[in-house]
Amino acid sequence: MLAAFLDDIRDADMIAPRRMAERLRLPMSRLAKLAHVNRNTMTARPESPAVQAKLGEIARIIARAAELAGDEGRAIIWFKHQPIAGFGKTAEELVEDGHADAVMWTLESMDQGAYA
Repeated sequence: MLAAFLDDIRDADMIAPRRMAERLRLPMSRLAKLAHVNRNTMTARPESPAVQAKLGEIARIIARAAELAGDEGRAIIWFKHQPIAGFGKTAEELVEDGHADAVMWTLESMDQGAYA
């Protein structure tokens, strides 16, 4: 399940922005905004270290949420729609605000038994 998500968004050894956008059911422009990368850069130079680093953050969040939820679909719904206690924003909104680290912290807390 988890490996399937990561395999499906990869093209050889890099994360393919279009594949990730499709799996997250987001337009490319929205994924670019979440990743803090210009949409044109993301499509023209997807191999760029900056693009790969930002998409990697999002991929790690989805993969970790899928481990905890037991299902990729639930993880994506959580990412997009469930406000995180203490933040009042969804994981997607926090990533957009530049707080992917807070989302990962929340996921690790959830794994340790904290409710979010």
